[in-house]
Amino acid sequence: MIFINDQLAVPEDELTFTAARSGGPGGQNVNKVSSKVTLLFDVTHSPSLTEEQRQLVSRRLAPRINKDGILRVVSQTTRSQELNREDSVTRFAELMRDALTIGKPRKKTRPPRVAHEKRLEEKKKRTGIKQGRTRKDWD
Repeated sequence: MIFINDQLAVPEDELTFTAARSGGPGGQNVNKVSSKVTLLFDVTHSPSLTEEQRQLVSRRLAPRINKDGILRVVSQTTRSQELNREDSVTRFAELMRDALTIGKPRKKTRPPRVAHEKRLEEKKKRTGIKQGRTRKDWD
């Protein structure tokens, strides 16, 4: 089980892992070992998610979810497939946790009248300085 928060835990059998050859430096190791790990999670058909959670995750992680509703997390930071697998699971849990966190609604505020007047006064000063730089022809 992968614990996301106190309301959600995803069983590992809902995750699919694939391994591929990783790019970048690594010498001959790159040519021989499939160390890059891709974690796939089916958001649309997961029995672990409620409908509300499904909608939140789909909306907030939309760039990472393909048209079939599958969330994809790739890890190729280390040269070890096992470490990359652990890293992808950790990143998956963080992504889900962030997507399911609901922030406080923003309170509308207004800047104080004094601050508004001060800003306009500064703009007038700056305008005067810049206008003073123009060349006046005395023909």
